[in-house]
Amino acid sequence: MSKYTGLPSKQFVFKTILYQKKNWVATITLNRPEVHNCLNLDTLRELGAAFEDASWDDGIAVVVVTGAGERAFCTGADIKEWKQDFLEQPNDFYKWMGVFIETFERLRNIGKPSIARLNGMVVGGGNELQMSCDLAVAADDIFIRHVGTERGSVPAAGATQWLPLIVGDRRAREILFLCEEIPAKKALEWGLVNEVVPRKDLDKAVDRMAKKLINKLPECTRYTKQQLNFWRDFSWSMTIGHVRDWLTIHTSAPEIIEGIKAFSEKRPIDYEKLRRELSVKTKQSSKKK
Repeated sequence: MSKYTGLPSKQFVFKTILYQKKNWVATITLNRPEVHNCLNLDTLRELGAAFEDASWDDGIAVVVVTGAGERAFCTGADIKEWKQDFLEQPNDFYKWMGVFIETFERLRNIGKPSIARLNGMVVGGGNELQMSCDLAVAADDIFIRHVGTERGSVPAAGATQWLPLIVGDRRAREILFLCEEIPAKKALEWGLVNEVVPRKDLDKAVDRMAKKLINKLPECTRYTKQQLNFWRDFSWSMTIGHVRDWLTIHTSAPEIIEGIKAFSEKRPIDYEKLRRELSVKTKQSSKKK
């Protein structure tokens, strides 16, 4: 047997994801429902391993990515991990971001069509994860939202690059600047998802879409995907290295620290107070010059 092939899913011992192969479909489930399926280092590494295996397995035609439970598909980076690991050791964020980048690139370049099964809220990096898939089917009671400019990050691990391509420039700015919830119906109208169905019909809808993809020629599909990835790959490659450095350097910035701590402590941010403090520091710095 070639070593360049997939393995039985039972051979993988994952702690934070579930991995199943059945009827030409590999289903990868984020399995941290107690923290809204957010992404920590272990999850990213396990996702990367599953994506590689699914890519190599000629018995897999379609990859489905979803979340455990009904509350969340994925809510992006694990802020608890961010607070514990990076606020005092910001250079370690550079290493974490490298794993994040590699994981998302493996999904986008998996060589097979992928479907995001949106079973719950889709927030921040969770939306970047679902946009890394080719297609998306959503339950009708979910919402999509970005919170970076509200909570201490920059949504540039896919969102600033791909949202303008998917929903248009003005809508992308609305999503990323205002940080408001986008209900499933609006996400469908804007082209952010392909199909919205009642929650009870979500699995049937995903299966129906997967079967349509299975009944296509694999090499033709793979190269069509490669061609379609051009603008996403271009915008990503031109920006992601800068994002990695910027976020690393600014992890210790006052507003980032405040955003992360406020989120962890479940309290609101006093944005006006923060602006006043930054304004005073700027004036004091100017006087010294």
